[in-house]
Amino acid sequence: MRKTIKFLLIAIGLLFFLVACESKPKQTEFSSPSIKTQEDKVNVDEKIKIGFSMDTLLEERWLKDRELFKQSVEALGADVEIMAAKGDDAVQIAQAETLINQGVDLLVIVPHNAEATAAIVSKAHLAGIKVIAYDRLVKNANIDLYVSFDNEKVGELQAEAITNLVPKGKYVYIGGAETDYNAHLFKKGVFNVLQPLINKGDISVVYDQWTKDWTPANAYENMLAALRANNNQIDAVIAANDATAGGVIRALAAQGLLGKIPVAGQDADLAAAQRIVEGTQTMTVYKPIKALSEEAANLAVKLAKGEEITTTHTMNNGKIEVPSLLLLPIAVDQSNINETIIADGFHSKEEIYQNVKN
Repeated sequence: MRKTIKFLLIAIGLLFFLVACESKPKQTEFSSPSIKTQEDKVNVDEKIKIGFSMDTLLEERWLKDRELFKQSVEALGADVEIMAAKGDDAVQIAQAETLINQGVDLLVIVPHNAEATAAIVSKAHLAGIKVIAYDRLVKNANIDLYVSFDNEKVGELQAEAITNLVPKGKYVYIGGAETDYNAHLFKKGVFNVLQPLINKGDISVVYDQWTKDWTPANAYENMLAALRANNNQIDAVIAANDATAGGVIRALAAQGLLGKIPVAGQDADLAAAQRIVEGTQTMTVYKPIKALSEEAANLAVKLAKGEEITTTHTMNNGKIEVPSLLLLPIAVDQSNINETIIADGFHSKEEIYQNVKN
């Protein structure tokens, strides 16, 4: 009997132990939540997606930039979404917000207004998206990278070419859009060369005006005003790009001065190259856009992957020293147009010389 009771007590105790174990909550292992970094985001996506916010496609060169950048990004196995704002600040900001909300891995900007687009950089950074300024610098913003040409050098090349032809005389400077930081860099480069000659009294700048929105029509009106103010007594003109140079040349033609006054531009637009071989524009500055687009695409994809970028230059944008990659521009005139623009396939010989009779 005692053995039976002892056995029953042991069995009851064991039963209570098993019930207690069963009712005790099971311990579950939890990993601490991790913050999703940009690199983590890229690793789980099928493809990197780059957003490209452009100021405009109304000028020939920006059409080339769009296509070449798209090709370069896709060649690296990434996707690109491109939006152009037609020169409207509010539209560009809205389009950039759309790209950010779409979850692009990196944003590339060609700013219309160097200061207004600082808001885009702030919005992108709040979303954990890095930003590259393409060809034009964004002012007063913590931009992550700037990829362009040495735009101060562009202006120096223009002024050097014209002062070699006209070491003394009355000069007109037709600038670009005042809202474009590059326009200020071009002008700075021009006056780096002109100022010593001004100080010596060899030349005088008798007209100096910005061109709203870079439009040839506004440049035309500026040049007409310069001619009227000086009774057509002008010896040389430096225009901030080839589009504005086109407006200048149209104004000169209207006054019977076509081909009689040296005119400098830059961008190597097809129309400018044609004017150079025809003798109505003196020179342009060629900026190999293919090299620019390839470098920008390569750096964009690397940054999107979280890879570190090292640069040898910086540009002050009013807030920080922006890490910068600056490519070298090339002065082009009749003497080297075949070895530069044509040899690179930027424009064909047939296109450039189509209006020149053999």
